Amino acid sequence: MHDEPPVLTAVSSAARQLFTLLRCIAFASKAHVTLSEDGLKFSVSEASLMEASAFLDKSLFTTFSFRAPPIPSPSADSDEEDATPPLTFHISLTALLETLQILGLTDPNTLRPPWARDSPYPTSTAFSHNVLGMNNLCRITYDAPGAPLSVILTEASIRTSCDLTTYEPEYTDDIPFDRQSLAFKTIMRGSWLYDAIVELSSTSPDSLTMYAKMVRGKPFFALSSTGTLGSARVEFNNQPPKSSFRATAANNHVDAPPANLLETFQLSDESTVLRQSYKYGYIQKAARAMSVASKVSVRVDTQGVLSMQFMIEVEPAAGGGTSKVSFVDFRFVPLVEEEDEAGDEGETFMQNGDEADGYDAF
Repeated sequence: MHDEPPVLTAVSSAARQLFTLLRCIAFASKAHVTLSEDGLKFSVSEASLMEASAFLDKSLFTTFSFRAPPIPSPSADSDEEDATPPLTFHISLTALLETLQILGLTDPNTLRPPWARDSPYPTSTAFSHNVLGMNNLCRITYDAPGAPLSVILTEASIRTSCDLTTYEPEYTDDIPFDRQSLAFKTIMRGSWLYDAIVELSSTSPDSLTMYAKMVRGKPFFALSSTGTLGSARVEFNNQPPKSSFRATAANNHVDAPPANLLETFQLSDESTVLRQSYKYGYIQKAARAMSVASKVSVRVDTQGVLSMQFMIEVEPAAGGGTSKVSFVDFRFVPLVEEEDEAGDEGETFMQNGDEADGYDAF
């Protein structure tokens, strides 16, 4: 009997790409992995109140081969439910990330002295590995259901192998999000959302409240928080550059220049104000994805579930090529709030500017 080929064989010439994407969802120690002919999906969740997933598309790999295991013939002694071998499993996400950064393959700054890590100037020389064509390789294989996930890293003449134990998948329902019934949607730069979340953290908040409304026919979007150290509010509107971004907090005022912060803005009912709150600690766990994303699509469905989809441009492998786009998704369950006397936020800030088209992928 000849050996069956592995279920999955994927080779990447840049482990840094994989590391960048997976680190965005590294708030949990274990990840649920789903294999398919389109790529690998890594999912994590916390208390069924938030979940995140990173999809490693097959286009990120120089070689990608997927072979679904054969379906055994059902017998009288076997349940029909067990006829299809699972292509999902759990692994230690912490161990996988540690493996991907062995030998400094994922972060060139680790090879630079501390005083040079923040320097904008490249450190490549004529004898650097990326110039000489000695790119690092990351090979991921999965032989069969129940087998370990094998990761082999190669840099020059150094080869490191690691077998990650796979576990039976724990069945958890995905947080339901109705894409066909959206109450709100906007697209903006990921760095702007990241700056807003960092600004709001100064009050040590427990929750974050999101506001969206139309003010005199112009879009208005705001985030506010209240904590033990005070309250803060960040407003996004497409005004002229002098006041297009404003963050207010106790004894704190920040202005930034760019106009047209909201690239796309949609409200299902423009005559009302969308007001929804979420646990700040959960939103903050998406900060790493915000900091590396070029764009973020913020969507709220009619049930209040928040979806943040981050578009991340990963660097090409050494030796050329163009950057590739990948997506990381977060979902958050809303908080149930009691009626309070909080008024509508942002009445005084009007919007000017043209609408911008969003991305089809969003």
